[in-house]
Amino acid sequence: MKQTTINRIKKFIDDRNWDQFHSPANLAKSINIEAAELLECFQWDEENYNLEHVKEELADVIIYSYDLLNKLNLDIDEIVNNKIDKNELKYPVDKSKNKSTKYNEL
Repeated sequence: MKQTTINRIKKFIDDRNWDQFHSPANLAKSINIEAAELLECFQWDEENYNLEHVKEELADVIIYSYDLLNKLNLDIDEIVNNKIDKNELKYPVDKSKNKSTKYNEL
């Protein structure tokens, strides 16, 4: 994420003094709520959806996720790379390529 975007998220929250409401638990709840709203965009038709609505809901998920990263002093690159490292072990290419099977059933 560009620093200008990060600064804009911080400013938006700071200008409204909303940090007081953004506990890690509240942010996690908000991420879940917004993810459900994103899913709702595809509820009845997976091919004909409103892309603008999808973008808005996805942006909400990203904004809350960034705020949670910031609140917990986490580095996005570090936690994403750590998770990919674990997933590479769970889903070796030779066993998982072209399959959607869960790791414990490979």
